[in-house]
Amino acid sequence: MNNRLAAAILLVCAVCLDVGLFASDAGEPSRKKVYVLPVRDEIAPPMVYLVRRGVKQAMEEKAELVVLDMETNGGRVDSMMEIVKILNNFKGQTVTYVNVKAFSAGALISFATQKIYMAPGAVIGAAAPVVMSPGGGGTESMPDTVEVKSASAISAMMRVNAEKNGHNTEVVDAMVKKTKELVIDGSVINRKGDLLTLTDTEARAEYGNPPKPLLSLGTVDSIDELIEKLGHSRSERVDIEPTGAERVAFWINAISPLLLIIGIVGIYIEFKTPGFGLPGIVGIIAFALYFLGSYIAGLSGMEWVVVFIVGLALVALELFVFPGTAVLGFAGAALMLVALVMAMVDVYPGMPSVPTFDKLELPLRDLFIAFVGAAVAVGVLSRWLPKTSIYGKLVSQTASGVNSVIQLEYRQTSQIGQIGMALSPLRPGGKAQFGSEILDVMTQGEMIEKGRRVKIIGHSGTEAVVEALS
Repeated sequence: MNNRLAAAILLVCAVCLDVGLFASDAGEPSRKKVYVLPVRDEIAPPMVYLVRRGVKQAMEEKAELVVLDMETNGGRVDSMMEIVKILNNFKGQTVTYVNVKAFSAGALISFATQKIYMAPGAVIGAAAPVVMSPGGGGTESMPDTVEVKSASAISAMMRVNAEKNGHNTEVVDAMVKKTKELVIDGSVINRKGDLLTLTDTEARAEYGNPPKPLLSLGTVDSIDELIEKLGHSRSERVDIEPTGAERVAFWINAISPLLLIIGIVGIYIEFKTPGFGLPGIVGIIAFALYFLGSYIAGLSGMEWVVVFIVGLALVALELFVFPGTAVLGFAGAALMLVALVMAMVDVYPGMPSVPTFDKLELPLRDLFIAFVGAAVAVGVLSRWLPKTSIYGKLVSQTASGVNSVIQLEYRQTSQIGQIGMALSPLRPGGKAQFGSEILDVMTQGEMIEKGRRVKIIGHSGTEAVVEALS
């Protein structure tokens, strides 16, 4: 009875505690959040990664406002367009705060936000496309025809964003095209042959009937003042800080097809050689770098690493534990392929989990390049590697007792003529048992069913070549 009474008391206390916690949570609702993203360097892939990370975090936290703290001389057009696409995924309010300067790509990014404010003395504009000089130390002029085409294309793309966000599309044209003359209310804002650049005073000047600011909705002294002006003074400010890892991720992702080739070849060689050695280590490191690059870039989470490891484990079970059970191998291979593709797919919180083709296009292209490269590499290595002294060092001595190519050749020679039984269907490769030893075997092209007696007639690399016995 005492035990029952004690249990009842504990149950009542637990219920009261839960009610108290819920009441406490209900009485103190979580504060809304405002995310501030620093656009303070060159507009390049590392900046894309930072903005992507900040926008996804803001979406996960259901933030109502994202502010771009902008101080940049511009940068790459492709990176600028990628940042614009990222900002368009955010369903809350987006604002650019021009903190000192927003030139070139920085100015164009500002048109992708719903509002633009400027700091005292800040400037914005001069957004015509340029070409970097071969040495990377400056810019050089484009041929006239190329410049006109590039400016026209960029201007058209940015006018779409400007119109959607209520900005003056004529201002976009004047910032991008030297051929654009901008005249409003009889005032010449920009002369033909010049690129429009505005100070904070010029950008907030009002024109038209009714009067409307040319570009900037106002001049404010700081981001905190801007947040208060926008009605978010009680919100929690979250600043996304550059980690430095974004630059590392840029170089990793630039060589992602090469990393996939190294990873595939390394794992293939490891499966084809006894024990565990250098090829497996190199393959694992290559795949780890591939997933690390996508993680830092804000493309995927660690869940796809887990999926890849599960797939690899299933393939290993198929090869070494349950040979002939094709379901494990196919399932494992499918999981690995899905993980490799999805690791590079840009998926945003709250959006459909099944990606569209445009999001799959780049990962699939990289994977195709990797498979072609790996097939070529495996073909070359399978013919060349076993004939070199390197092969003996790659094979694990503890697992096989083979510590040199000479010993390996002697072992293979002694196997010729041995008779065993196919443990799996040979189509044409598979597993066969000879005495107490299980070997990787392959036929000369014919199919041999599971359980059939086979005879070793030679070797191809590390695999024994067999024929069926009647």
